[in-house]
Amino acid sequence: MCPVTDRSELKLGDFGFAGDDHVVPFEVGPLDVRGRIVQLGPALDTMLARHAYPEPVARLLAEVAVLTVLLGTALKFDGKFIVQTRSDGPVDMLVADFTSPRALRAYARFDEERLAASVADGKDRPEDLLGRGVLALTIDQGPHMQRYQGIVELDGASLEEVARVYFRQSEQIPTDVRLTVAKQVMADGEHWRAGGILAQFLPEAPERLRMPDLPGGDGDNGAHAGAHQIDNSWQELLLLFGTVEPTELIDPSVGAERLLYRLFHEHGVRVFEGVRVADECSCSPDKIRGILGRFTAEEIDESTEDGRIRVSCEFCSKAYQFDPAEFQPVN
Repeated sequence: MCPVTDRSELKLGDFGFAGDDHVVPFEVGPLDVRGRIVQLGPALDTMLARHAYPEPVARLLAEVAVLTVLLGTALKFDGKFIVQTRSDGPVDMLVADFTSPRALRAYARFDEERLAASVADGKDRPEDLLGRGVLALTIDQGPHMQRYQGIVELDGASLEEVARVYFRQSEQIPTDVRLTVAKQVMADGEHWRAGGILAQFLPEAPERLRMPDLPGGDGDNGAHAGAHQIDNSWQELLLLFGTVEPTELIDPSVGAERLLYRLFHEHGVRVFEGVRVADECSCSPDKIRGILGRFTAEEIDESTEDGRIRVSCEFCSKAYQFDPAEFQPVN
């Protein structure tokens, strides 16, 4: 059989069908596991290059972006999923949001002097650059709907581990996640890539979630532990995830489907139609005009320079200009 070289000839389930910038949902029936996997390429590279972030900052923001698309593409309704850090480290804020069905944007705020000093001192691990603070995960279902927000502490752990803590505390669903970011040297220059995979234990029988070997279960408390049947499905998933090499998550020659096959071929893995991820910002003149319309006359005056109000979107860097007369109160 001749290999398929034209992506238009590929179909769902074929190696390489998803390609870059697509989140692929999957299910491993025998293990009662469902999850999503993604490789971010051009969309992420464009997003990071736009701001020319220092490499340590770009790596952190890429991790947040991958986590955001893995979680945001699980939304079953039109809305926005936001992941944001606020901390006391040199990189004091990271924010990424995914707006269904496909739009991803991300932004980092950092102190250049503190960042340079931290890197010079050898304190360039993500945990060092973030410092102490919180990670907030927010679901925004739009106007007239209540937001849902979960918050977990940033305490020196990696973003991977912080995400696991969030699920353990907030969702109480056994969840594991792996994130990888790298800069690759290509013939046409350096490009950012990132990958991630997330899996959750979701058995049909609710009582299986209460086994002592699972987070949120009844707990292994000595005498009672032997009375429970041990469920090995989730432990097997964790062992399989432990075999994932970071390079596999970002290697375009491996791809999402091939990696899933490598992991779960003994059990059988089912993939579903993927969700495309695009570098798209939700800013617009009307949205910014609406924000300026809430400014006081004094704030409008302070925002005016050379007879114009100039606003630049922090996410996409697009510049807007407005006539201050639009926002003056009518007498």
